[in-house]
Amino acid sequence: MTSTTYAPKAIEILDVAEMHMRRGGFDAISFRDIATQVGIKSASVHYHFPQKADLGEAVVNRYRDKILNYLGEPTSYTMVEAIEKLITLYETALTGSDSVCLCCVLGSEADTLPDKVAHEVNVYFTDLSAWARTALNPKGMTKDIDALATFTISVLQGAMTMSVAMNDNTQFTAAANLLKGQIQTEEFRQSLFKG
Repeated sequence: MTSTTYAPKAIEILDVAEMHMRRGGFDAISFRDIATQVGIKSASVHYHFPQKADLGEAVVNRYRDKILNYLGEPTSYTMVEAIEKLITLYETALTGSDSVCLCCVLGSEADTLPDKVAHEVNVYFTDLSAWARTALNPKGMTKDIDALATFTISVLQGAMTMSVAMNDNTQFTAAANLLKGQIQTEEFRQSLFKG
C-alpha cells in the first residue's frame, strides 16, 4: 500500500483533524479550530487540504494505512493470534484515546459524508475485512469465513462503542475475552471447519 508523504505541518493538521473526527464525526472538524490548535492561519490549512472533503479523505486514507501496517501480513498468524492482534488494535485505540475507531464513527454517518470520504471509509472496511478473512483462515479451511470476519470486527467495534458510551472499558474487555475464548473452544472450531 502506497502511503502519501506529508509535510510536518500537514501531519499536525491530520493529527488534530483525526482527533476531532474520532470524537465528533466529520462535522466536528473546522479549519478555523484546527488552525488555532496547530498554531497557523486557516488559509494554511487550506493550502495543504483545499476543501474539508480533501482533509477528511486524507485522514481516513492515512488511518487505513496505519491500521493495515500495524496488523501486518495476514498469512503470518494462526486464527487465535489474528484475534489477539485485532483485540490489541482496538484495545490500544480505546485505552489510548478514549474514543472509538475513526471509521466506526464515520461509518455510522456514511450516507451524509462527502462522496470521497464515504468511499475511503468503504475501502477501509473492505481492506480490514479482507485482512480478517485471510488471517482468520490461515489454511483456507474455514467455512463461512466472510461471516466470521464480519462477526469478529462487529463484536470488537460494538464493544468499543459501548465502552466509550458507558465510560467503562470493562465492556470491551468482557466481549473481547468471550470472543477469544469462544474461538479457542473445540466445539467452535469444529463448527468452522469442513468435514
